[in-house]
Amino acid sequence: MAEHPPPDSLQNYGYRQELHRSLTFRDLLVYGLVFMVPIAPFGIFGSVFQGSGGMVALTYAIGMVAMMFTALSYAQMARAFPMSGSVYAYAGRGIAAPVGFLSGWMILLDYVLVPGLLYLIAGIAMNSLVPAVPVWLWLLGFVVLNTAVNYAGIRMTARVNKVMLLAELVVLAAFVVIGVIALARGKGRGFDFTAVYNGGTFSWGLVFGAVSIAVLSFLGFDGISMLAEENKESARAIGRSMVAALLLAGALFIVQTWLASLLVPDPDKLIDRGDPDGTAFYDAARVASGEWLATLTAAATAVAWGFANSLVAQAATSRLLYAMARDRQLPSFLARVHPRHRVPVNATLLTAAVSLVLGLYMNSRDDGVTLLSTLINFGALTTFLVLHVSVVVHYLIRRRSRDYWRHLIAPAIGFAILAYVVFNADIAAQRLGFVWLGVGAAVLAGLLLTGRRPRLAVMETTDEPAATPPRDG
Repeated sequence: MAEHPPPDSLQNYGYRQELHRSLTFRDLLVYGLVFMVPIAPFGIFGSVFQGSGGMVALTYAIGMVAMMFTALSYAQMARAFPMSGSVYAYAGRGIAAPVGFLSGWMILLDYVLVPGLLYLIAGIAMNSLVPAVPVWLWLLGFVVLNTAVNYAGIRMTARVNKVMLLAELVVLAAFVVIGVIALARGKGRGFDFTAVYNGGTFSWGLVFGAVSIAVLSFLGFDGISMLAEENKESARAIGRSMVAALLLAGALFIVQTWLASLLVPDPDKLIDRGDPDGTAFYDAARVASGEWLATLTAAATAVAWGFANSLVAQAATSRLLYAMARDRQLPSFLARVHPRHRVPVNATLLTAAVSLVLGLYMNSRDDGVTLLSTLINFGALTTFLVLHVSVVVHYLIRRRSRDYWRHLIAPAIGFAILAYVVFNADIAAQRLGFVWLGVGAAVLAGLLLTGRRPRLAVMETTDEPAATPPRDG
């Protein structure tokens, strides 16, 4: 009798195993934490504080709950389709290939733009610390370094991730311990719960508007799904690592923003005038222990965003491009895998080039960071909405599941929360995001009219190993 491949094998879905399966649950967890950046709130604390009327801890708590429902839906779809591509693959196979194309198109707003944003923020931060080195040179250096690490293979990326995560946690622990001691000694405004709830400023619209900004700190847990074809454990490890990474990061976000909100030197001014220079968190660190802690947290933010976070973002982006190109929905040269390093080499190099050009261009604009941030958030949140629908369609409608909590109620709650966040998001982001969606719809229409309807590989029924689907142009 013919031998059947194991349930998680790509052969079951019509693909060859080309990437290197070497990652464990721990590697995936570290990857997700590094992608989210445990100290991510350092860089956007002031914007979230202003947007939430000072209730920054509450904002991050709601963001974590919203993303948890999304993580549960990711876990379900990762078990159903253990392959690279994230929402592109899940929506394409769970609903229909054209829906998968549009989902992949929208999530490109997240994955393709994220590295450029990270490099730009890091370059600006490092330039503030070392003014003699221009932003563009810092940006170039980060791009070259990360590309070299990713080119060396996924194991090298995983090793670097562990070192960077440890360094970030050391800096965060230093801030938390010193912050608690400073508050106990009477610095700041002492311990209170206004960062969790302030009856004088609270409104759901206000808080959810701030959640649309704070959610940028959570983006990255979903990137774990991009490494499904490099995971050597069962497909369940993908979902478990997502949930674990989200819980750990959310707890760290809440603690550090709560402490920082108590140490902000002038909270009323921050709410009224905002944080145009992005220094609010460092100002709080300065109150806690002087200039050295402010400099340490600023430098840690620059390195975490410019090296650690952008390293894994580049890896995730290259896997998305690889997955779409493998299905002939992007140029086929992006599906090339390096024969020795077993990484999507052309997709990695293209991601680096786009990130460099984008970072340099946005550095010339006064609103570059804001524009990129809002577009990234919109792209991610809209694709998360499709993800929840994919769970319901695939499990409840197609497979007639009776697990109503995981396959109907939880996705519905996650959809409702995210829809409310998107509704309260920045108007400019909504407009630009829908323009991008319109362009994607036009591209899809062109493919349909020219007889190139998006289609995915089908399950092999022969005893021969599955081949990569033919590229018919």
